[in-house]
Amino acid sequence: MAVSELATMEPGELADRLVEARKELFNLRFQLATGQLDNTARILHVRKEVARILTYLRQHELAEEEGAAPAGTAAPAPATDHEDEEADA
Repeated sequence: MAVSELATMEPGELADRLVEARKELFNLRFQLATGQLDNTARILHVRKEVARILTYLRQHELAEEEGAAPAGTAAPAPATDHEDEEADA
């Protein structure tokens, strides 16, 4: 699958493709173990495809998180242990 195709897919489609790619990878590893695999380079290709899909899924996830928070507003910084000790004193 071309990288440009992955870039245009929705997260649901990417998740479906991820399941398919992982199944294919499992089958390729099984064939390798039983001596039935002719094209061993296919394993590397499918592994890279899985990584690309996971990357695009993460990009979608990050985009959703950024879109959820209003622009220009930052969440308050979490208190550190040092600040807690000063407040208790």
